[in-house]
Amino acid sequence: MSETLLKDVQDMLNEEKFTRATLSNYSIDRFKELDSVLDSAKKERALNDIKSICDEHLSHSKNSIIAIYFSGMIALSQNIIDDAALVNLVGIFVDNHKLSIVKYLCERILEYGESKFALRTLGECYKNDNEEDKLFEVWKRLVKIDSDEADIAKLLAERAEKQSEIDEATDYFKKALHRYVNKQLFTNVREIWLKLLDYHPEDIDFFLSVQNKVAKNISSDKASSLLVDVYNSCRKHGDFNTAIMILKLILNYDERDVFARKEITDCFRQKYERHSQLEDYIKISNLTQSWRNVHEAILDFEKHIAFDKGNFVYHRTWGVGRITKVDGDDIVIDFSKKRSHSMSLKMAVDALQKLEKMHIWVLKATMSREKLHEKVKNDPEWALKMIIKSFDNLCDIKRVKVELVPSVLSAGEWASWNTKAHAILKDNPLFGVSADNINMHTVRERSLSKEEKLYNEFKAEKKFFNRLSLIREYAREIKNIEPDSDHFNEMTAFFAGYLKPNMPVNEYTAASYLLLKDLSVSFAFLSPLVHLNFIAMFERIDNLSLMFQRLKDEKTKKDFLAQIKLFIPDWQDIYIKLFPYVLTESIIDELKQAGCENKIVAMIRGCFENYRNNREAVVWLYRNYREDPLFAAAGLGDERIIITLIHLLELTYREIDNHRDTADNKKINKQVYSILFKENMLDDCIDSAGREAIVRVYTLVEDVKDLDPANKLKLKNRILDKYPDFKFLGTVEKDAVTRTLIVTIAKYDEKQKQLDRIVAEDIPANSKEIAFALSLGDLRENAEYKAAKEKQEILNSTVTKLKNEIECAQLFDPSTVNTSRVSFGTVVTLVNEADGADEVYTILGPWESDPDNKVISYLSPFGNSLMSKHRGEKFSFEINDEKVTYTVKEIAAANL
Repeated sequence: MSETLLKDVQDMLNEEKFTRATLSNYSIDRFKELDSVLDSAKKERALNDIKSICDEHLSHSKNSIIAIYFSGMIALSQNIIDDAALVNLVGIFVDNHKLSIVKYLCERILEYGESKFALRTLGECYKNDNEEDKLFEVWKRLVKIDSDEADIAKLLAERAEKQSEIDEATDYFKKALHRYVNKQLFTNVREIWLKLLDYHPEDIDFFLSVQNKVAKNISSDKASSLLVDVYNSCRKHGDFNTAIMILKLILNYDERDVFARKEITDCFRQKYERHSQLEDYIKISNLTQSWRNVHEAILDFEKHIAFDKGNFVYHRTWGVGRITKVDGDDIVIDFSKKRSHSMSLKMAVDALQKLEKMHIWVLKATMSREKLHEKVKNDPEWALKMIIKSFDNLCDIKRVKVELVPSVLSAGEWASWNTKAHAILKDNPLFGVSADNINMHTVRERSLSKEEKLYNEFKAEKKFFNRLSLIREYAREIKNIEPDSDHFNEMTAFFAGYLKPNMPVNEYTAASYLLLKDLSVSFAFLSPLVHLNFIAMFERIDNLSLMFQRLKDEKTKKDFLAQIKLFIPDWQDIYIKLFPYVLTESIIDELKQAGCENKIVAMIRGCFENYRNNREAVVWLYRNYREDPLFAAAGLGDERIIITLIHLLELTYREIDNHRDTADNKKINKQVYSILFKENMLDDCIDSAGREAIVRVYTLVEDVKDLDPANKLKLKNRILDKYPDFKFLGTVEKDAVTRTLIVTIAKYDEKQKQLDRIVAEDIPANSKEIAFALSLGDLRENAEYKAAKEKQEILNSTVTKLKNEIECAQLFDPSTVNTSRVSFGTVVTLVNEADGADEVYTILGPWESDPDNKVISYLSPFGNSLMSKHRGEKFSFEINDEKVTYTVKEIAAANL
């Protein structure tokens, strides 16, 4: 069938050539006939063959309309960027005034995606035919993809303005404004600037962003002139705070600007018109004197203006105080522990920190704890704003915790409050982040758009893969991202920087390529940034396994694997190689579908043989895949699996001690420990294995030096239950330092209550004692302060000790007590062979130990020697160089 179609195409080309068909022979219907041929070719999968025929034909008949059309449309359908053939074809019909065909061709081109050429040409056609509505619709599409087109954006804005669609007009005016700035056309910039300022005088962040762009692209003088417009608007609306900020920016461009200096003085007078010392402070700072550096004068004025009656201040020794009197150069302040303290203005400026009325320290000093607690707990947004503003509007969550716990919130309340706070900081448009540190939060006077918030977070973030997540979120959340989006372009440019020619291919190169390739599907204007192809990039990777491990983003890993399968012929071998760093069933499933069962079995065997380098894979395979027939086919056997896991336990303990990859090793260690001991793998092994296998397994367990002796002891007792005559090489009990303490439930509750009391009651009380002692003045001779600090050290030390002990505690279940031998929770009656007297001891732990009442710890020397002894068994123990021999007479369960 396709051969017939190809012959028909060849005949069409020959007929066109030999009859010398003219342009008059072509109509829209004729092109529709050509389109039906393309539809048939697509169904018969003959498009590539037709393109080859047409390309060959064009090599000697370059003006063949049919060949140009077929070749160009097939190229478009295959996303080939080069559209020169179709551009040439449209040009031929434009030159011959066949506008109906021009429209048809442009519309066909646009079926495969937006094209600047097609839209411009179609727009000219509509303009020529006076089809105004269609013209403006085409222009709307054009300005979306052409970031240089400013005049049309302005025309669209003016049309929307006439139709009273002010929001739409604003959007187009903003587009035009940015594009005129890029073209350095300041007259056009100023015209639109004034119009937008009239429509949205409150959009200060936008105007600040544009003026900054003007300063970079045109000149700082032009930026200053635009800022004067904004200043006049703010002054007109009585917004003196913003007006002062704008004037400071103008003075940053030119500190000798007479207008800005005069105006900022007038604004200060308006803002502080009720301040009792206003004129004196203007005079002291020399704000109006041109010889004084304007920035120094402003700083000096703002330091002094903080001091007025009723304002709050902070002294590092006396704490929060309130100014009660200002008389010339003398200031009187009431501190909580130092009333009516007088100092000079100069000393106050140097020694005191001004506090706003809503500063957290002021609120702590002036509000009742109960009222402040209620407000903070129930309104975390208010609390966050208040605390962040308290510290120069720059604060991290750690500082928030310092201010609230335990003075306002308890440690328990903080956990849930902190979760709410993080959600507010992430989603609330009034909170932003510092440009230098994503962990430092700020409060905005005006709401941030989602676009600005994510962009600011991107700029502040320093870690590559966190930035990757942020640009994905940006692309997902922000609607209608266009080519001239400064924010999006800056973000994508960061990743494009890793795709420079001849740069080594590392995890950042691979991740950047995959990200931009993925984004270009939704944003076609990004396609030119992706000039690499995957095969070429893949061939330049030096260490594939290491690079793949360093991809700290799961989607990137998934995309990388998908590209390998798509483009690399021996993808199955690469999947096998990378499996230890992916650990998902999908990899194994794809290998199964490709008939690679033997390779999977070899891979499983290889992971266990090379367990040192594949430790995560060993644990994953055992946990997730041991029931699969292919795991059994690896022929590992239960004993080999157990021995491998014990080796891993010992290896991870050792590397934790050596501080190597501590977090990863702790994670693996915890998983292996759980499999062996908590999930009873070793217990099951002892119950089912023979004596020789038990010897091999137990010997390896005994050699794990950092394993808790209590685990070894429990294992030993289980072996003795099965083989009472089992002989051990060495003793488990010799190590009295244990990672786990066996404790009774009663003692555990007692210790927990003690810890809760210290944290909830003793530490807050001590903090108040320290605060009071600080208020008494000179710390060098302050006995109250020293005593309170010593008590603080004792409390902190006790808390640390209790936390460590509670963390190590293993609760004893009385129902599991074993009276066939001496063990935890038993009462043992001994006969002293020297005098025949009975001695009765209860075996418990260090917390319960009470030697005076014959309660001894299983970890004490005597208790340790008693463990695992059977009824009737004799043993000797040395006390103060005297050897005493005992016989175990009776073993009973303790009453717990």
